Amino acid sequence: MASYSLLIKASAVKELEATPKRERERLAARIRSLTTTPRPPGSEKLSGEAKYRIRQGNYRILYLIEEAISTVTVVKIGHRRDVYRN
Repeated sequence: MASYSLLIKASAVKELEATPKRERERLAARIRSLTTTPRPPGSEKLSGEAKYRIRQGNYRILYLIEEAISTVTVVKIGHRRDVYRN
């Protein structure tokens, strides 16, 4: 299986740093796992967008998959009540 490179937007890094430490560790592990399995069980493609989302407790990780260059880009991390708002 091909390995994907991982990019995280600066805004997503700030959102990750703002989460509680216990959740941050779980989120970081989940993000790292995207390099080997970009569409893990439970991931969903967001309707009307090119983004995917995975759940980690009450938090959501939104990301893009670029197959042509084997890259996963994390664009947003947040609590489930806020993450889908613009």
